[in-house]
Amino acid sequence: MGLMTFLRNRAGYILIGAIGFAIVAFLVGDAVNVGKPFWAESQKVVGSIDGEDISIDTFGPKVDQSLAQFKQQYGGSGNAQMQAMAVDNVWNGEIATVLLGKEYNRLGLTISGDELFDLLQGKNPSPLIVQYFGNPQTGQVNRAEVIASLKQQAKNPQLKQQWDMLQAEIEKQALQQKYANLVRNSVYVTTLEANDEYINRNKLANFKYVALDYATIADATLKLTESDYSDYYNANKARFESPAETRSFEYVTFSVNPTKDDSVAVRTQVEKLAADFKTAVNDSLFAALNSDVKVPYVYMSKGKLDPAVDSVVFNVPAGSYYGPKFSGNSYKLVKVVDTRFSPDSVKASHILIDPAKLGGVDKAIKLADSLKGLVQGGANFAALAKQYSVDGSKDKGGDLGTFSRGQMVPEFENAAFNGKPGDLKVVTSQFGVHLIKVEKQIGNSKVAKLAYIEKNLSPSNKTKDAAYKKASSFLAEVKDNNFSELAQKKGYTVGVADKVTASQGFAPGLDNPRQLIRDAYAADKGDILKEIYQMDNAFVIARVTGVNPKGTLPLEAVKKDIEPLVRNAVKAKMLTEKANAALQGAGNLDQVAKKLGQPVNPVQNIVFANPIIPGAAQENKLVGSVFGSQPGKVSQPVDGERGVYVFSVDNFINPAPLANTYKQKEAMMQAIAQRSLGSAFQALQDKAKIKDNRVKFY
Repeated sequence: MGLMTFLRNRAGYILIGAIGFAIVAFLVGDAVNVGKPFWAESQKVVGSIDGEDISIDTFGPKVDQSLAQFKQQYGGSGNAQMQAMAVDNVWNGEIATVLLGKEYNRLGLTISGDELFDLLQGKNPSPLIVQYFGNPQTGQVNRAEVIASLKQQAKNPQLKQQWDMLQAEIEKQALQQKYANLVRNSVYVTTLEANDEYINRNKLANFKYVALDYATIADATLKLTESDYSDYYNANKARFESPAETRSFEYVTFSVNPTKDDSVAVRTQVEKLAADFKTAVNDSLFAALNSDVKVPYVYMSKGKLDPAVDSVVFNVPAGSYYGPKFSGNSYKLVKVVDTRFSPDSVKASHILIDPAKLGGVDKAIKLADSLKGLVQGGANFAALAKQYSVDGSKDKGGDLGTFSRGQMVPEFENAAFNGKPGDLKVVTSQFGVHLIKVEKQIGNSKVAKLAYIEKNLSPSNKTKDAAYKKASSFLAEVKDNNFSELAQKKGYTVGVADKVTASQGFAPGLDNPRQLIRDAYAADKGDILKEIYQMDNAFVIARVTGVNPKGTLPLEAVKKDIEPLVRNAVKAKMLTEKANAALQGAGNLDQVAKKLGQPVNPVQNIVFANPIIPGAAQENKLVGSVFGSQPGKVSQPVDGERGVYVFSVDNFINPAPLANTYKQKEAMMQAIAQRSLGSAFQALQDKAKIKDNRVKFY
């Protein structure tokens, strides 16, 4: 496929630095410092990266292109989460561009003219050249096509602009590859490390243990003190490092789901619509005007519609009406206009003629008819395609491969599927005038042309107004310190969203939370946000409950989260005392078990690298203690994830010594190499000063 064809079909997504930029795979959105105060920054600055400001004028269009790509990739019209993904994608690309660019300069990494020539049209083409100019089956690049396209730049400013962007992206990828190789080649594995890893994965431990499960102490019997919390917090401070500022908020939702009255009203409307549908002069036009969901008026194969409708319409004769049928959240009305048996897929070639170059559609059709006559007279279709077609397929003789229904524009699809092998057809579409050659048709199944109406069950204005009135009343009455109490008094459920980052596009229970999150970042702890937020099916009132800055979170910010862990820590102390008492005077594990009234559990063939105790849990501390013990000795109590353990090692089984550490080192090097680029880039981020003002714009 030629570059211009690619750009026409894909809207030029190569502009985005993050696309095709492998470093983004290693980026973690919450590892970026969220700057504050953002209101002091320039009005157009989305953020600054190591002293370089990023303007919304350049950032915004990249986000739009990234969002368009996600829509193409995942389908749909886009939502808050997809928008947040696009913003993160571009932001991470900007960080990579700035920080890696500085690192390349510092290290003296460049791409020479000879290297660039080789990447564009030499024997070692860039992956991007392979993607745009390579044969999909073989991966072989058509160098003649690349060179021809490069030569056309002088006459085509648009093509030159696209080549400039592509070349910049190729250089960026090549530089990153050099940097990745440099980092990868700077790491190594010693013989000692290789032997340790081998032992950790192959040395077997057989041991017995007695467990005192935390669950044996009822939570209700414990009264946790402030010192219990602070003891646990101080012993585990490293766990509470927050890489970015977060906000927490509570909220009340006022539903606008359809009421029974709304359902009756919609049903009445649909029944009238059904009656009018049956008397409509033009079925397809009536359906297009009245349906909430647009279904193309083309022949469709079974399996494309809602199962409740799909299972019926392909089993009734043409002219039949079906519905109203309620499924999902909508009523469906269908008229089967026509049915026939049709190929499942078609192999075809075409010659695409651009009417603009010939002075109009009539002249383009005349040329297509002339070419059709030449082919019927024995001329080579592939040769004519190479000479006359403006599509990227011309260098493959116009070959479009095999395609199923729904992949081509309707005019092209109808010609290809309704004809027969060997047919030559001239049709006009949005792309120009096509001379189509139907090469082959595969399979045969029933298809149907449908006039299709779908009416969603949606709330009435009366229902929306009532929900909004409730939300307004609550907002007017609530104070900063009585949010939860007032909500409970009125019978409303209070939702909670904890540790929400400034850029995330989701929040628990909220389908469109971006404006709420933005406002939460402009408010203080305890503030009630003054707006009534509209979600897809609800109005929402919210209050900021926590502002957690970047860095080590204070005890108050994590107190609720760590409560179960603190409870287990207190239980561990109590059960450790109990185990120590049982150890007094005990000569072996059986005597300890008898004193504690617990069974002895034997465990076979445990390795250090996989510390899973069968039937219990992952117990890192227990297994680590086992591999650091001598056989035959009863251990001291070990507080683990599920309980307190006392154990005794039966024996260790050592693997055969490594005769040659080469393979072990090679495997470890591959694993380290995969992580090395991400680790190096994270180090660059940690050293850089990054201010993130995206919440001001998105």
